[in-house]
Amino acid sequence: MTGTTDAVRLSRRAAAMLVVACLLGLAAFAWPLFLRPGSGIEPIQAPLLFAAVLPLVLAVVVSELAGNGMDVKGLALLGVLSAVGAILRPLGAGTAGLEPIFFLLIIGGRVFGPGFGFAQGAITLFTSAMLTAGVGPWLPHQMVAAGFVGLGAGLLPKATGRAEVAVLAAWGFVSAFAFGWLMDFAFWPFGIGNATQLSFNRWATPLENLHVFVIYNLVTSMGWNLGRALTSVVLVVLIAPGLLHVLRRAARRAAFTPR
Repeated sequence: MTGTTDAVRLSRRAAAMLVVACLLGLAAFAWPLFLRPGSGIEPIQAPLLFAAVLPLVLAVVVSELAGNGMDVKGLALLGVLSAVGAILRPLGAGTAGLEPIFFLLIIGGRVFGPGFGFAQGAITLFTSAMLTAGVGPWLPHQMVAAGFVGLGAGLLPKATGRAEVAVLAAWGFVSAFAFGWLMDFAFWPFGIGNATQLSFNRWATPLENLHVFVIYNLVTSMGWNLGRALTSVVLVVLIAPGLLHVLRRAARRAAFTPR
């Protein structure tokens, strides 16, 4: 059995809520491009506002995905994979960008579908934060970004054998950088103050700020992003073939719907 198995059967309502969550999540990361003088919102306030709103949206979306679109067997698999990811994360976090959880989000999304992948990413980061006391205004952003990783894996094109592993490894590389870029971009405007050449300038155009951010990110985060990307690629190549087989076998026994 190859391809994606829908452990979460997306109703129109669930799909619509997932789209809303994704759009709001993108706004939470891309707000520096749209914050203009005279808006009445200071740079330090924007991510805090999104940090207050995102948990409510994520709670509703994950509840909809895990409650109405998933049976007991799907919930059990979601709980197991999220718990394993939460345990894996402290093993590498903080060491040269080595984060071993992303390959698990990719495989979960690939096997069980985009809805499952989004829920798995969000729940894994939330559980990990509870275990490691990593709760802060950054957590909702991390949950959304991790949800994007699993969601994207569930939307990858069909492939089999080595081609499938190559596709997953490529997504692991790209999504690892995307995760770092999104997290950095949301908090860059106040992370280094406003008095350096790499600082956010609310009076500059979006393209000008984007250019400065690219330089800032290359200088400060390239090593971390590359470490995360290489870790994801290596783990996907080494572990994905066996784990894909195991999870697809579990999906067959659970009688999820293949597509």
